[in-house]
Formats: sequence, C-alpha cells, structure tokens
Amino acid sequence: MAMVLTRAMLLASVLTGVAAAILPARAEDSYKSKLFTIVVGFSPAGGYDSYARILSRHIGDHIPGNPTVIVQNMPGAGSLTAVRYLNMTAPKDGTVMTIFNPGLVTQSIVQPEKVNLDFRKYAWIGVVTPDYRVCYGFGPKGIKSWDEMMQRGQFILGSTGKGSGNYINGATLREVFHAPVKQILGFPGSAEQRLAIERGELDGDCGSYSSIPPEWLKDGRAHSFVRFTPERPEEIPEQAAYIGTFAASEEQKALLKVLNGGDEVGRPFIMSRQVPADRIALIRKAFDDTMKDPVFLAEMGKQQLPVHPLTGQQAETIVDELINVPPNVVAAAKPLYE
Repeated sequence: MAMVLTRAMLLASVLTGVAAAILPARAEDSYKSKLFTIVVGFSPAGGYDSYARILSRHIGDHIPGNPTVIVQNMPGAGSLTAVRYLNMTAPKDGTVMTIFNPGLVTQSIVQPEKVNLDFRKYAWIGVVTPDYRVCYGFGPKGIKSWDEMMQRGQFILGSTGKGSGNYINGATLREVFHAPVKQILGFPGSAEQRLAIERGELDGDCGSYSSIPPEWLKDGRAHSFVRFTPERPEEIPEQAAYIGTFAASEEQKALLKVLNGGDEVGRPFIMSRQVPADRIALIRKAFDDTMKDPVFLAEMGKQQLPVHPLTGQQAETIVDELINVPPNVVAAAKPLYE
C-alpha cells in the first residue's frame, strides 16, 4: 500500500513538474515566429496610418514571443472594409487587429441597414487617444473664424465617403448650423486630400488636429476655427471655438453629443470576438504596456502625436453608452448620413 502511494505521489510530482515547465513556454511561445498584422482602414500616410505604424514598431516588444509586426492598408467604405475583414477572412488566432474610423460606430446606430455591424460584438483592444477634431481653413486667404465661414459663399471640403469622421464634421456644419459647406467625396484617404488642399481644390478640412501636417501649423497655413470636443488640449489654439457654444437649443446639444460621440474612442484598435479570449487578454495587456513604454512615448512625442490612452474595457463601456441613445436623437442625426 505504501508503495502504491509512493508511486502515485511520484507520478503527481512528475506531472506537476511537466505542467510547470510547459505552461510558461506556451505563454512565451504563443506568438513566437508569427506575423502580427495591424490593418489600417485607409491609404498610407494619413493620421490613422501614422498611429498604426508607430505602434507596430513597439507593441511586438510587449507580446510574448515578440512576433514580427507589420502594417497592411485596406482602404474602402470609410474603413468599413477593414472592420468587416476581421470577421470574414482574417485569421482568428489573435494575429490581426484593425484601426478604423470610429465615426462608423455612430453610423451603425443611425444607419444600421448600411453598416450592419454591432460594435459591441467586437473585442476592443484599446484607444491611443480620444480624437480631438477641428475644422480649419488653409492658406493666407483661408477661413480663420466661425463668423468668416458663415459669411463665405462656399467652404469646400473633401472626404473618403459618407460616415467618415471628416464627412460627419463637415455635414454637422452644413445640416445643423446651415453653414455654406460643400463636400466632395471619393478620396482614398487624407494624404490625397492634403494634396488637393495644397493645389487649392479644397478650402481646408475637418479632422483630427494631430493629423494636420506639422509644417502647416508651424508655417501658419492651417487655421483651426472650430473644435468638436468641450475639452481643448493645449496644442489646439484658443481661436478654435467649441461647436457646442453655437447650439441654439438642448436638442441641438444632444444631437452634437451623438454625432461626436465616436471621438471619445478616436484612435481605436479592435479584434474579432472569434479570437480566443486568452489571446484577446494578452494583446490588450501588450497594448496597455506599450502605452506606458518610454520609447514609444518618445517617438509619438517626436511626431507630435498625442497619447491619452483608454483600455479596451473603457472603450467598450463608452461604445455601449453611445449605442443606447434615445430614438428621437437618432432620428435627428439621420439627415447627416443621407
């Protein structure tokens, strides 16, 4: 009997040792020799692309196994193509995540028949920063104030398509405040829009302040005159008035909150919920650790890109609250998407 117990104890000891040896190795090797892809829903050289490429140079250091991280551009439908890719043909092993235009979250509420996605059913990995968005005029004769815009005959803007962030910003000026805004659609991304601005084909743009070329700000060529969030980071000039100050009623204020709600999750990274939960947790931790990485922060600072991170859980809470808005406010937002 004593021999049986000894053998059992010996077997248990061996198995425990084997498990102890295997489990850490599995964690360390889960991404070893793999390729991790960050899919950008826009063409290269734009704001979303810049965030993805800097993140790609650092997040691999915080993922067990240190995989090679690459960026793949997948423009289309205002970045909706890249989001749909996650649940369609992308690998479901935790090696693919996407950065996209969070304005699609609002569009999914206002036009569910067109977006046909529930963003609560995606795994939110994290947000590098809320999107502090502005509208600006370009050049020495460019619009420099709200009153100047309202008095102009036309303020011509470009966009990738309806539902994109800069389209909604411009449409807000036109539909909510009856500003003389004309929007030209079909640009692949912000890089192409910048060329059109420099050629004088567009009068300026609406979008993330951090996406304005630094040389335009340094040379005084971009004149931010209105912002879409109550908070004003110190880098945004005081002349950029908060759009809510021009609201004439509580209904308009509620509408603005919905239209700009996606800005709270301005630079978001998501994965498919079909990815195993342990892989999602692992990449979330890697993202959070990267947001505190001094080398990453130094590069972001050098590129003048803000970092005000949110965890995946925080982002999911914001999205859940945004989606549960009153029907009357949703109805008021519909004209901006039609």
